[in-house]
Formats: sequence, C-alpha cells, structure tokens
Amino acid sequence: MSVLAAIAVLAVLIFVHELGHFIAARSQGIHVNRFSLGFGPVLLKYQGPETEYAVRAFPLGGFVGFPDDDPDSTIEPDDPNLLRNRPVLDRAIVISAGVIANLIFAYFLLVSQVAFVGIPEAPLPGVLIQELAPQVSNAATEAGIKPGDVILAADGTEFGQSLQEIEKLRDVIKNHPGEAIELKIERKEQNLNITVVPEAKPGGGSIGVGLSPNGKVERRATENIVEAFSVGATQFQNIIYQTVQGFGKLVTNFGETAGQVAGPVKIVKIGASIAQNDTGSLFFFAALISINLAFINILPLPALDGGQLAFLLIEGVRGKPLPNRIQEGVMQTGLVLLLGIGILLIVKETSQLEWVKNLLG
Repeated sequence: MSVLAAIAVLAVLIFVHELGHFIAARSQGIHVNRFSLGFGPVLLKYQGPETEYAVRAFPLGGFVGFPDDDPDSTIEPDDPNLLRNRPVLDRAIVISAGVIANLIFAYFLLVSQVAFVGIPEAPLPGVLIQELAPQVSNAATEAGIKPGDVILAADGTEFGQSLQEIEKLRDVIKNHPGEAIELKIERKEQNLNITVVPEAKPGGGSIGVGLSPNGKVERRATENIVEAFSVGATQFQNIIYQTVQGFGKLVTNFGETAGQVAGPVKIVKIGASIAQNDTGSLFFFAALISINLAFINILPLPALDGGQLAFLLIEGVRGKPLPNRIQEGVMQTGLVLLLGIGILLIVKETSQLEWVKNLLG
C-alpha cells in the first residue's frame, strides 16, 4: 500500500501540472481537444463537448492536447482560438501555467500538513552533532567538537527547537569560510565555548559534521490558521532555496552531483518509505516533489515547458517564430535525450532494489 501511496502522490502532482495548462488555455478560450492523465492504453475516457478526457494505464505522465496539429480536426487553420494563432503572451501563460500550478499546490500542501498534522519540532533547543566526517582531520575535530555535542548558538545566533535551526546553522557555517566562528556548545550538561574555522569548499564553508534535531522530532498543533500559513510559507521558502542550491551544484559540480540525481523508481521508493513510517510526512514529500517538478519543467531544455518558453522568447525578439523544421528537430532530439536519461535512471535504480538483486543472484 505504501508503494501505491507514493505512486498516487506522483500521479496527483502530474494531474495538477496538466490541469494548470488546461485551465490556462480554456480560461482564454483556446481550443483543447485532449486532457489525459497517464500514458499508454486508455482505461477510461469521456468525450465532452470539445475535449476528450482520459485516464491511461501508466499514471506517471500526462498531457494536454491541442487541435493545432491534429489532421482530423474540423477547426479551420486560421481560427483565432487555436493555440498557435494566439499572441506570444497568451501562449506563454498556457505553457508556464503547469509550473505555477505545481508551486501553488506545493505551498498549500505544506500549509495543510502544518494545519492538520502539526508543526515538527525537536523537544530540546539546539542542533545535535550526530557524527563527524570520516577524514583524519577536519575543522570540527581540530576545534575539539565531538559527536553528541549540542550547538546552542553560533556567531551570536541562538538555536531553538524548530527544524529550520539546522539550516540556520549551516548558513552561518557556509557564510564564514576561513573565518573563526564562536560556538556555544552543551556537552553532558556542561556549557563550553569553542572556536571553529570552517574549511573553504566550492559551496561555502564546511566543518565536516552531520547535523540532526536535538531529540526525537515531535509535532505540536498550530495555534491558529495564520500560524499555519506563516509556517507553510517558511517551509516553502526553504525548499525553494534548497532546490535552487541543488540545481546550482548540479551545474557547477556535475561530476560529483550527477550520481545523486533520482529517477522515478527511487522517488517512489523514498515515498513508500515515508508512507510506511509517517503518513503525515507525505504532504511534505509531495510538496518537495511538486517544487522539483516545477523547476525541472522550467529548465530551458527541449521537450520541457522551459524549452517551449525559450522558443517563444526567440519569437518575441525576432518578431516571427523559428522555422518548423528547426523547432521539430530540436524538440525531437531533446525528447530522445530525456527519454534516454529516464530509461537509464529507471534501469539503474531498479537494479539496485533488493528483490531485483536477489532475483539476479
């Protein structure tokens, strides 16, 4: 059931993305002839006055179809309500609406988790040093920091019970590469002041430690709806920040980070684990995937929303679109590339599943 829950989450997020495109088109009076959740053979379908609505066999996909290039369409080629005949701005709204829908949905997922499940907090203030990096020497060991230490303050910033305190500490460390930081540490009911000098790394300062909340995370009920929206906004902002950082590292340190890219099998596996251990955290998992789905789609790559927006930008600058043969060539090349990467990730991650390893011996 946990695997089905994770697949259902991904299916809902794709549905929201495609629904964004659909609503943006129909609200402008643009013709839409197909709305499909999933791909492959049709399981269920309903023919509306203009649009065919379908559910297909494989839920990890979907599309909104326009009659512009449909040879069976009875709509006149010069109809002003065909997508291709609309101004650049109208088309840009339709193309970007899926990304916007995913971002809005992610925010309300976070607000819902806070409102109905509670706000996750550590029982005690501070950030726990869980482990030290395996190097013989690093900034933490040189400063005398030990596993089990609790950092109560760094560079004058005190840390409370919120899970966001870990990111606040990381930011302090990253922003002071090669500079001394004064830490207030609790070690077995003893308070210590320790100075640490973060090592300068490509992503900022680092002291070589693993961090975790100070104690088993618990949830407390929200005081009111305003707090739910406020905490949800903070979590949304933090996920956006971390996502941008992650994509930045993928570009600047591709060799180191490419192996960490997750495909659909790994995403479902992570989601299944969350659903099995903490159903309430599925809200957060769904919000995280929804934001990442938005960022991936907005990348200026062929066959993605960002690639189509790039074509529109070129059209706006040139005053006319690129020739169809160029657009089709770029889109087909991009689609083959993306499908290849997707298949590679699926094969790689499927081969790493325990039951597959056992089957292969």
